[in-house]
Amino acid sequence: QVQLVESGEGLVQAGGSLRLSCTASGRASSSFTMGWFRQAPGKEREFVAAINGLTGNSVYANSVKGRFTISRDNDKNTVYLQTSSLNLEDTAVYYCATSWNIIPPTTTDLYFSWGQGTQVTVSS
Repeated sequence: QVQLVESGEGLVQAGGSLRLSCTASGRASSSFTMGWFRQAPGKEREFVAAINGLTGNSVYANSVKGRFTISRDNDKNTVYLQTSSLNLEDTAVYYCATSWNIIPPTTTDLYFSWGQGTQVTVSS
């Protein structure tokens, strides 16, 4: 079992930035891929970004490319999502998750552990 705890919840004005963190415990491994997803009210959960701990390869959704940066500290079993140039459409609950896949997947079915989520609210 892998337990994931997100932090970094916040309310930020449009154009601002926020850093989210997710720390893994339990049977965590640096070889896992760790990813971020988000879910806005009334919408399906969507992929944001993911990074593999062994290769360092990362993948981004087109909607956040150039604005968000995913990084990882394997010693701390922690993944970060640095957001910038936030807009109203970025408002959502953000979840981190882990996957066995070395190539970071972008679909929820390939992730086996999920955090409880952290709220990001962007105001105009």
